[in-house]
Amino acid sequence: MKLDVKGLAFAGGILWGACMLVIALANFIWPTYGVPFLQAVASVYPGYTGERSLAQVVVGTLYALVDGGIGGGVFAWLYNRLARG
Repeated sequence: MKLDVKGLAFAGGILWGACMLVIALANFIWPTYGVPFLQAVASVYPGYTGERSLAQVVVGTLYALVDGGIGGGVFAWLYNRLARG
C-alpha cells in the first residue's frame, strides 16, 4: 500500500496548523494556557515569539501549516520508499 504524498502533506499541514491555532487562541483568551508549549514552538520557529497578540497567532499558525505539510510529505515519501518490497 502506498501513501499519497500530497494528501498526507495537506492533512499534516491542516492538522498541525489547526492545533497551533487552537492553542495560540486559547492562550490569547486565557493567558496561562499552553505557555510552555508556545515557548517551545517559539524556540524552533524564527520570527515567532509566542507573545499574546493576534499577529503572533497568525505567524505561528502559518509556520505550523508549512511545517506540518513538509513533515507529512516527508513521512509519506519515506514510508513509500521503505515499504517497497
